[in-house]
Formats: sequence, C-alpha cells, structure tokens
Amino acid sequence: MELNASAEQSLEIADRLFKAIERGDVAAIRNIYSPHTRIWHNFDGVTQTAEENLTVLGRVVANIADLAYTEINRQPTPAGFVQQHVLRGRVKSSGKAVALPACIVCTVEDGHITRLDEYLDSAQAAVLWG
Repeated sequence: MELNASAEQSLEIADRLFKAIERGDVAAIRNIYSPHTRIWHNFDGVTQTAEENLTVLGRVVANIADLAYTEINRQPTPAGFVQQHVLRGRVKSSGKAVALPACIVCTVEDGHITRLDEYLDSAQAAVLWG
C-alpha cells in the first residue's frame, strides 16, 4: 500500500514520539506536541495540556527502567494515526515487570500531534507508580 505524504508524515511522527518516550527524552516529546495539544485518558476522562502530560511522562521515565514498546500495530488514519502496543519495562524501586497494553489515537496537524486519546486499563497502569 502506497501512503500519501500526510500519512507518511503521521507515521514518522508516531515513530519519533514512541522512540523519544523509550529514551526518556521529554524535550523531544515537547517538540512533537503542538503548544495546544490536548491529551485525554479513558480511565479518568481528564483532558491534559501538553505541559501536564509532559510532567506525567517525566515521572514515568523516572520510575520505569528499560522502557520499550512491543507488539506494535500502527496505522495511518485520515487525521493522523492509531497505535496499539504493549508498554514494557521494570519498576526501578522494586524491579517489578511492567506490561501495559494500550491504544493511542492521535491527530496530526502541521507536523505536530494536536490531540492524543489514550485507552488503557487503569488497574494495570497503577504499576507505573510502583
């Protein structure tokens, strides 16, 4: 399947986002988000600003070692991309393994993520905080 330029760009932005999270590079993530990006989570119904989300991601990368996205299924959409994956790692304080299945739906505009909707099981996400 041949992708159009916007689909290719959306997939490239997805790749940059998840690699930056794996590296713990919050500054790179900030550059991928637009200043007006909104992030919504199914488990609490709260919509965060980009800065609020970056604070949370900073805590995740500070608490979880060996972050890696596995079992990735990523597809372009007319507005951006959707990705299913399992976030894996190890809680630094306890050594406990993390395996968090999730689905992310993103809108991409002008080379930046402007909307990110995250679907995951909050009970499984609790391990992220040790």
